[in-house]
Amino acid sequence: MTSMNLADQAPRAAARALDSAEINAHLQQVAHWQLATDARSISREFKFASFYLTMSFVNALAHLANRADHHPDLEVSFGRCKVRLNTHDVGGLSLNDFILAAQIDRL
Repeated sequence: MTSMNLADQAPRAAARALDSAEINAHLQQVAHWQLATDARSISREFKFASFYLTMSFVNALAHLANRADHHPDLEVSFGRCKVRLNTHDVGGLSLNDFILAAQIDRL
């Protein structure tokens, strides 16, 4: 496992499912993200003062996700955006989920 900051890494082309030790180690770098009870996804809710700020965040997030070719599930409403990440191809969490989570946190 690399010690490089997750947000500085590029997504991996060949993703694999992470084991519980790897997930727990990566969660330390994305401390505000919550692990789902089935350990197959991570999520975080972001709050904003206005709908405009929420949509600005969503648009910036969409740009990041499209560039990474890794697309989260979003729930958007006035002043709030819930983001859920997982890697469908591996049936759980991959390093790409944590890389994108760290990059989203930088927004």
